[in-house]
Amino acid sequence: MNPFKTPEDINHPRRRFLSTAAMAITATQFGMLGSAKAEAPNETATEIPPVKPGTNTSFSSMKQIDAGLLNIGYAEAGPAAGPAVILLHGWPYDIYSFVDVAPLLASAGYRVIVPYLRGYGTTRFLSSETMRNAQQSAVALDIIALMDALKIQTATVAGFDWGARTADVLAVLWPERCKAIVSVSGYLISSPAGNQAPVPPEPAFLFWYQYYFSTPVGKAGYAKYLDQFNKFIWHQASPKWNFDDATYDRTAASFNNPDHIDIVMHDYRWRLGLADGERKYDELEKRLAALPAVTVPAIAMEGDSNGAAHPPSTAYRDKFSGKYEYRLITGGVGHNMPQEAPQAFAQAVIDVDGF
Repeated sequence: MNPFKTPEDINHPRRRFLSTAAMAITATQFGMLGSAKAEAPNETATEIPPVKPGTNTSFSSMKQIDAGLLNIGYAEAGPAAGPAVILLHGWPYDIYSFVDVAPLLASAGYRVIVPYLRGYGTTRFLSSETMRNAQQSAVALDIIALMDALKIQTATVAGFDWGARTADVLAVLWPERCKAIVSVSGYLISSPAGNQAPVPPEPAFLFWYQYYFSTPVGKAGYAKYLDQFNKFIWHQASPKWNFDDATYDRTAASFNNPDHIDIVMHDYRWRLGLADGERKYDELEKRLAALPAVTVPAIAMEGDSNGAAHPPSTAYRDKFSGKYEYRLITGGVGHNMPQEAPQAFAQAVIDVDGF
């Protein structure tokens, strides 16, 4: 018997209330205030052809390269001389979130790079002495190091979850390296100090795993029930996405990374101020704690059925001071936007590149 209930077992009206409340609380956690502003639709230069999610099950080219503190595993597609696009996944996902997006962008002439983040897939630390650190600035520096190793000066960066946060961080700390960004759920930069505001119990429900991970039993539980745990998160975050076992299993293999559990624990504990970072990142984190605006062109996206905690678009509108567009993707699209709606995600990448 499965010891976990799926989100389908949760009362649906209550779940809708929780999602709405969590959006407001998430905005408070990220320190965001703003007003609604209508956005004019962008004229697209290239129309992405329709693609059925799950059409592709593999990448045409997988590579490894030393970059900074890591040996990074990544997928590559498209012409080597094409404009670069870097696609970034989150937790508990991996590069297969972009398995349908990458060929769409490659066919449009882009050089597409899809790396495993630290703690996932074939990415490995070069030294056993390196702290298994998941600070937002450290993860972003991994991508700068990857760009340097691949001799990519500028790129459009697109992601969701940890990947969206990393795109935001890259845009504010190294705008000269980011031509533009696509960020699912908008502005996700935060700080441990900013995350100390208590939240009411109802919206805190959607953050349950962060609090669970803060305990020794949470780390042990994640290690023991890794497969069940992450599949449960998939259902919670995308309640209308009917993925099959094969789709989940392709991604689940990346959780066997020897550093995965330590990286996940540090990420969520550091966010809450329960784990220390490294002093070499203090200056970068100080800059991020001020919640600076994204100045490069940006498209923020949201799925109409995102079951993960996320801020409302009005809360972060003023965090984007450059050319900007917000897109709500309908049809039951949840948290894993690129895998659930690859055409819409790829179109956003192409469109923001033309801003």
